[in-house]
Amino acid sequence: MILEMKVPSPGESITEVEIATWLVKDGDYVEKDQAIAEVDSDKATLELPAEASGIITLKAEEGDAVAVGQVVCLIDTGAAKPEGGAAAPAKEEKAAEAPKAEAPKAAPAATTYATGTPSPAARKILDEKNIQPAEIVGTGKGGRITKEDAVNAVPSMGTPTGGSRGSERTKLSMLRRKVAERLVSAKNETAMLTTFNEVDMSAIYALREEYKEAFKAKHGLGLGFMSFFTKAVTRALQLYPDVNSMIDGQEKISYDFCDISVAVSGPKGLMVPVVRNAELLTFRGVEAEIKRLAIRARDGQITVDEMTGGTFTISNGGVFGSMLSTPIINPPQSGILGMHNVVERAVVKNGQIVIAPVMFVALSYDHRIIDGRESVGFLVAVKEALENPVEILMDNNPKKALEL
Repeated sequence: MILEMKVPSPGESITEVEIATWLVKDGDYVEKDQAIAEVDSDKATLELPAEASGIITLKAEEGDAVAVGQVVCLIDTGAAKPEGGAAAPAKEEKAAEAPKAEAPKAAPAATTYATGTPSPAARKILDEKNIQPAEIVGTGKGGRITKEDAVNAVPSMGTPTGGSRGSERTKLSMLRRKVAERLVSAKNETAMLTTFNEVDMSAIYALREEYKEAFKAKHGLGLGFMSFFTKAVTRALQLYPDVNSMIDGQEKISYDFCDISVAVSGPKGLMVPVVRNAELLTFRGVEAEIKRLAIRARDGQITVDEMTGGTFTISNGGVFGSMLSTPIINPPQSGILGMHNVVERAVVKNGQIVIAPVMFVALSYDHRIIDGRESVGFLVAVKEALENPVEILMDNNPKKALEL
């Protein structure tokens, strides 16, 4: 019996996917539920499991865009499992038995009247560059020099460098193309502004130094910056609810919960999984959920549902060494907080110049829905909480807040 395997729907509103990688070859024997391919949607990379055991015949190439419901392979469920593992295609076995014939040498390309002759557009460019047609090789029909050849031609300076000048053209993944579309859309369709502030991280450094070992021993988790920032952000969102809102046509949607999107780097590019109801989580809960989502993103197991529905985003460019940036809003959200690296800087405390670990933070926001007072007030509230975490975030009881 021949089973037609069709592309399942990976999520609501997704109509097509792209075959990123086939994990099996044409003619292989596959087991039921074995991963046979990785497919990219515009939101995530997912594995395609075999629906039955049998010999597989591929019906799509890597890089092909296929509609949901389209047949991508056939499985002969009546085929017996070969001894010793996966079946090799019969044609390959025969090819291995046959003696190898020496490949015929390619005949030299025939020259024509077009060989080395530039097109009118190419000639104009070559004249402007002061390059003779004889100095380059045409890639057009019959060896004709095309406009692209002329554009790419580099004048000879008489001193060969001997360096490589190769290039490679690869197709962007569907996920990367969708990210690009969303970023351009955010820039073009929102009135985006960015406000900045700086945070003295001394208090957080002191807390982590005092409790990180006990926290790890008790919970098996690191006590990182993200739990402090997430708690500070959820508090500020409740103080300034407009930042936790978004525009839908001519209406404003406001939320009484904080679903925090956390930007992480995955094997296929930037991914933004969501920490649901972050305002209800403890420090341990935040660290555990972010770790879980980051591992799933890294391993390519993140689902569409885990990356949709956030109300505000936190992006930590500091892990890559960023000092200051203007993060782009993650639509349809109205705000994103950018974290950066921590650097020891000279600051004034009690009239004295001292050295302190300082982080610059940035809030990009949609000015159509968030006014300057709310944006600045929100960022100041985040700063206050991070500089006074014991009082504001831990109710003056760090051990209880950290569940130690």
